[in-house]
Amino acid sequence: MTRTIVVTGSASGIGKATKSLLEGRGERVIGIDLHDADIEADLATVDGRQIMVDRVHLLTDGVIDAVCAIAGLSLPEPSTAAVNYFGAVATLEGMRPLLLGSSAPRAVAVSSLAGSFQGDDELVAAMLAGEEAAAMRRAEHLSSESERRGHLIYSSSKQALSRWIRRRAPSVEWAGASISLNAVAPGIIATPMSAPFTASEEAAAALLDRMPMPLNGIAPAQAVAELLAWLGGAANSHLCGQVVYIDGGSDAVLRGDSVW
Repeated sequence: MTRTIVVTGSASGIGKATKSLLEGRGERVIGIDLHDADIEADLATVDGRQIMVDRVHLLTDGVIDAVCAIAGLSLPEPSTAAVNYFGAVATLEGMRPLLLGSSAPRAVAVSSLAGSFQGDDELVAAMLAGEEAAAMRRAEHLSSESERRGHLIYSSSKQALSRWIRRRAPSVEWAGASISLNAVAPGIIATPMSAPFTASEEAAAALLDRMPMPLNGIAPAQAVAELLAWLGGAANSHLCGQVVYIDGGSDAVLRGDSVW
């Protein structure tokens, strides 16, 4: 049976690879992005998130089978927190009522290996509390000329997203409704987002020194798309609240037994 799947960030990178893979398998995919998508919406804004939800509802008569919340930014500025956390959560929460009509509802988001790195506790707390205005103020402060800690915005947004998923997945609203909710945490993936950091062999080597990927090195977007497709598929009946690292071994090297 053909499944209807919503994919955010569908115009490039992992989102584009996921959309292409799913369509190649005969699924109906509704792509969402700023441009070149079935629905054009800015997930950094409250209005854009509502546009997304309203238009998906119209295009699907209120029923979808899966959602892949992939859209994200890695800029050292507040928009990264707006899209990566608030945009992702709005996507998942906004699509949840539409998943209730599916016989095999699935939801998955893209976090990051960076979510296990240092973040900013105040920013993470504001995001998890749903206080977007406070989070934006904190992100603005971190990215200011006086602080120059904008790099913490990305890791904080992914840390908060992973925590949100862990907390919500086993709840009555998600697991209790038979909706499998999980995340993937990629390492270095060959996408337009990572291109500035891997433009030369020297740059790529320096990046891999900080984020080692002993299994096959930097991964193509297709590798993550394959995992997302399975997590969003009917076969995934019992995975709940997991953050699955697809990082070539980085997490195992960097954190080892510490996670246990």
